[in-house]
Amino acid sequence: MRDWQPLLGLPLWVWLFVFPALFALGCLVWRRQAARYLAPVWKQLDRIYLAAGVIAAGFMLLILLLIVAQMIARWSGLTFPGSTEYAGYAMAATSFFALAHTLMRGGHIRVSIFLNMNRFTMLWLDAAATLIAAVTATYFARFAIKTNIMSVVLNDRTQGQDFVPEWLVSGLSMLAHSPTDWGRIWAETGTGWVYTPMWIPQLPMSIGTVLLAVALWDALTRLLVRGETAIIGEAIE
Repeated sequence: MRDWQPLLGLPLWVWLFVFPALFALGCLVWRRQAARYLAPVWKQLDRIYLAAGVIAAGFMLLILLLIVAQMIARWSGLTFPGSTEYAGYAMAATSFFALAHTLMRGGHIRVSIFLNMNRFTMLWLDAAATLIAAVTATYFARFAIKTNIMSVVLNDRTQGQDFVPEWLVSGLSMLAHSPTDWGRIWAETGTGWVYTPMWIPQLPMSIGTVLLAVALWDALTRLLVRGETAIIGEAIE
């Protein structure tokens, strides 16, 4: 963690790992107060997870539309440059946006053989497993964001045949700049198409992993406050 720069005087890993773990410990100690204050937050987070799942479904539908467009182009004797790359980007976006929603719906594989021994071990083993998963997901999210930043610094572009309009690149880049820079960004924006900057298809990866990390810390706090997991598993006959 040598490259974890300080933030507000503390190393970044303290903000990402130590403070969330201490917050979860506080939820365990003051369960009643935590349940009262966190209940509205949990509701909002559930809405965010659902929205991410809807976005993932939208990208899945986009994959279907791209496949149909490829078929029509082939039958018509036309070319659809970059269709394979676009489909790959949509598939990646589908996977990463669905992570948090799938987790809270019990869609991920969870081995529960040791959790079924008794209720006491079930609670603490589940809490330990969720903590390890939360730390791992947070570590992954941090480096996913770092990948985005490095792609911007290196101006990394796709090597395929996919292009995007320059106004789309400028519009998305506004999110990472101060409003005072927006005028300059649009003044430098052309009307043509450019090779896809790699940070654009990498954005869903960063957003999805951040949501997954938040969902795991969220699941840990709910488990410690309520004494039961918030991950709803669907029974399969």
